[in-house]
Amino acid sequence: MRHRSLVAIASAALLALTASLAVPQERTEKPPLHGQRWMAITGKPLGATAGAKIFERGGNAVDAACAMIAATATMWDVLHWGGETQALIWHPKLKKVIAINALGVAPTGATSEFFKSKGLKYPPEFGPLAATTPGTPGGILVMLAEYGKLSLADVLAPAIDLADGYPIEAQTAGLIERNKSKIKEWPNTARVMLPHLGRAADRNGREGPKAGEIFRQPELAATLRKLVEAERRALARGATRKQAIMAAYERFYRGDIAAELASSIQAEGGLITREDLANWQVKIEEPRHVNYRGIDVYKLDVWTQGPMMLQALNILENFDLKAMGYNSARYLHTLYQSMNLSFADRDFYYGDPAFPPAEPVRGLLSKDYAKQRATLIRDRNDPNIGPGDPYPFEGATNPYSKWLPERTGEKSSPTERPYSPGGVAPTVMRHYPLDDPEAPFWRGTTSVIAADAEGWLVSVTPSGGWIPAVIAGKTGIGLSQRMQSFVLDERENPFNVVAPGKRPRVTLTPSLAVKNGKPWLAFAVQGGDSQDQNLLQFFLNMVEFGMTPQQATEAANMNSFQLRDSFGNHESSPGRMLLDDETPRWVRSELVERGYRLEFQPRTAGPINAIMVDDENGTFWGGSGNHGEDYGIAW
Repeated sequence: MRHRSLVAIASAALLALTASLAVPQERTEKPPLHGQRWMAITGKPLGATAGAKIFERGGNAVDAACAMIAATATMWDVLHWGGETQALIWHPKLKKVIAINALGVAPTGATSEFFKSKGLKYPPEFGPLAATTPGTPGGILVMLAEYGKLSLADVLAPAIDLADGYPIEAQTAGLIERNKSKIKEWPNTARVMLPHLGRAADRNGREGPKAGEIFRQPELAATLRKLVEAERRALARGATRKQAIMAAYERFYRGDIAAELASSIQAEGGLITREDLANWQVKIEEPRHVNYRGIDVYKLDVWTQGPMMLQALNILENFDLKAMGYNSARYLHTLYQSMNLSFADRDFYYGDPAFPPAEPVRGLLSKDYAKQRATLIRDRNDPNIGPGDPYPFEGATNPYSKWLPERTGEKSSPTERPYSPGGVAPTVMRHYPLDDPEAPFWRGTTSVIAADAEGWLVSVTPSGGWIPAVIAGKTGIGLSQRMQSFVLDERENPFNVVAPGKRPRVTLTPSLAVKNGKPWLAFAVQGGDSQDQNLLQFFLNMVEFGMTPQQATEAANMNSFQLRDSFGNHESSPGRMLLDDETPRWVRSELVERGYRLEFQPRTAGPINAIMVDDENGTFWGGSGNHGEDYGIAW
């Protein structure tokens, strides 16, 4: 046993030395991206091209980001136009980070009692009752109006071209075909997404498009042209650029598009009304942030899971991670436990700040609270970790302390939850073949990152309306499925109980980091509950282990499943850990001794996308994950 311990110590030391000395010189599967004037990275090559076209027209990074959101939404890049958009923007003139909240809300009639009356434990995963109000159109329009330079006609031109018809890629075509039985439940969806419906016999059973086929969405193209038309008419009346763009906003949320959306959703059995659309609005907010070893890290507020990463950074600041060594057993264990503590708080205290009760955010992000939580980390995994009590750290008393013991040890059995860190867990309603183990990391969100020489830096994680989504009538708009992230029982999370007009607590989590008062890093990833796990490790890879952005995007990740899944039936699997399949034997052995159940895959993160500002040279470094179809272009 002593010999085995000495070998483990020597191996960990060698791993630490390798991480600190060799990693920066390692080659990457994808070359790093370099640029001087601008950079655009997103989930599809054609989406990145849309950003490049906007830069070439003279647009800034916000214009380009809006064009990429529009393009990827049109291409069903695990999202569509009825989903949600959230962003962090570095404003070079104000020298501050701005948060964009374009998440839809629960519609009229969406109450706990309503869903319980249907025999549901949570709102459904799919269908018209899963839809929140569309947020992506409003998010694009407000960002463009407030911070862009170009017209809506310019910025939507690539998306309109794509809606008229584009050669669909294999990934999306495959998702459509695998989900066609569900798609057939909604006639408007089937009409758009299954262009060969009823002709399976002469196409080897295939009713959806195949890779390389021109996929057309004429009704979506017509809706997007209506937005451009509203802008053109407003300009003809003498409106300013901003007023003209907001005229398109008015038409979508209060005009003829809204009327068609509401009537068609209700015809499908959904709840969204014209009043829901008219009353919804994009919010421009202050982000949350913490300082980690001299770097200010920014996230959206607790209507997302983003502050969970900030909490984990606060906890990890109490440990010498570099001395532990990159991906050593001790390092992975410390990461896992820090994430457990942070996720336990996320699962109980996070929700829409616009609704009472008020979340204890100051306490949650307190350095002293993090020190207290750090003392709970032992040598073995704690499967019963629950939320802490942040209230004393903001001078208050916890009104829900009576429920905290119920949260400790409230976990599902390990066999209940199949492997799916990608945001949409397989259930009896939805099954994906297991011949593509990397597919879960490709689904449920994309990321959009942009930067320019003017100093704008943008990080976005648009999502919602992933396949299979309900298309609303003849609008061509695929609706969100975000209602499933609510709970119905306040004992599970008193801050995230469904209510009309309320935003669900989502997994979507763009990131920005500022160093020495200057923008340094924009980074984001797709993948549901795995997002902040992957982004945390990406950030530490750069800050603690000196990796370049591309190296950090390709580095192996660890994933925890001890959190409560934000989707489906909200299960949890204590002690379950996903690792890269090349993890050394001695690391595996020590982690098993620490109480973990290990699983291995060749890919352990969604495609992380990032831009680093090289202030010394006046250039940009880009990184994009080495699997999936994410792509970047720079100049």
